Amino acid sequence: MRYIPNTPEGTRDRLFAECQQRREIETALTGLFARRGYSEIITPEEEFYDLFTGSGSAMEQEEMVKLIDRSGKICVLRPDCTTPIARVAATRLKDMPFPQRFFYDQTVYRSGQEHMGQLREIPQCGIELIGAKGERADLEVIATAVDALRACGLEQFHIELGHADIFPALASQLSMTREELERMRSLIEGKNYAALNDFLGRFGEQPGCQALQRLAYLFGGAEVLDEAEALAGPLPAISYLRRLYQLLDQSGYGRYIRFDLGLVHHLDYYTGPVFRGYAEGAGEAVLSGGRYDQLCGVFGRSAAAAGFAIHVDAVGRCLPEPVPAKVSSMVWHPDELFTMALRYVESCTPGSCELSTCATLEDTIQLANERGIRKLVILSPGKVEEVDIGE
Repeated sequence: MRYIPNTPEGTRDRLFAECQQRREIETALTGLFARRGYSEIITPEEEFYDLFTGSGSAMEQEEMVKLIDRSGKICVLRPDCTTPIARVAATRLKDMPFPQRFFYDQTVYRSGQEHMGQLREIPQCGIELIGAKGERADLEVIATAVDALRACGLEQFHIELGHADIFPALASQLSMTREELERMRSLIEGKNYAALNDFLGRFGEQPGCQALQRLAYLFGGAEVLDEAEALAGPLPAISYLRRLYQLLDQSGYGRYIRFDLGLVHHLDYYTGPVFRGYAEGAGEAVLSGGRYDQLCGVFGRSAAAAGFAIHVDAVGRCLPEPVPAKVSSMVWHPDELFTMALRYVESCTPGSCELSTCATLEDTIQLANERGIRKLVILSPGKVEEVDIGE
């Protein structure tokens, strides 16, 4: 059987304009993060499986791409960037005072569902603010998330805020097993209204049922906070979100902020505000983040922490595809002027000029015509001649 070269499921080649766009987005993001005082960190692409399963990481085991190292230990290709950075902050940098600010530009690897068209290689840029808690830290992280999407060139986008404490506060009023609690969480997160109503119907008129039924619907402007308080009473988490919104609004970020009190993903991981970013043109969240105050302590140094990750490809799908520079000129040179020819090409707009690979001028003209190039640059000692060879 003839072998047909292809890429594994969930991977793909990236060509030309897409590469240019990805680099432009990454440059915009990393430049912003550096200007905000964050330092770059690069962690290994391969980590031990136990790092994630034993730390309460937000990653599901099924999502990890696993492999075996030479010693027989189970490893994974880095499924997220936050857990390894928390490891570094708590171990290698244990003597470095808090707060610590990190940014990253790395690829994460996820094992998506088979035949669902999900990518296994996901380029991400993000920040982690470790060792800082309270309003000022959360304000910095969320404002930086907004500014990061703006730096990419997005205009039509918003950040949806929630809080990890709202769901547990309401769910604690019901008598549920862990499996039932997870089932309800999944229904609320997926906004599966009909199934959620059927599920909660089994618990009758227990306190909190009505509020939990409405939780999946509570998304929109600041008015949803009022409705949440009317349903559940004065919860500290709702008061905190209200205060955080006031700070963001008075700083000019209010128009980018909405609320989704049904953000209840990863109950054992997030410990405060959680948020996602959505942009016009993307069929998925382009940004996700939140507060995770328990993670660093798993590695031996307790620290409050918050951060976010931006899905670079998802952002790119919301932007016009850049137009790569078209090669418009070709340089021919005698052998002794090779260095001069290189310098000439470097002085031109990137991608607009290339060297001739032909030894003779005649062959160079033929090559230029085949490639649709209409200007020939001929170098000779002390002279640069531009010749139009267009028809």
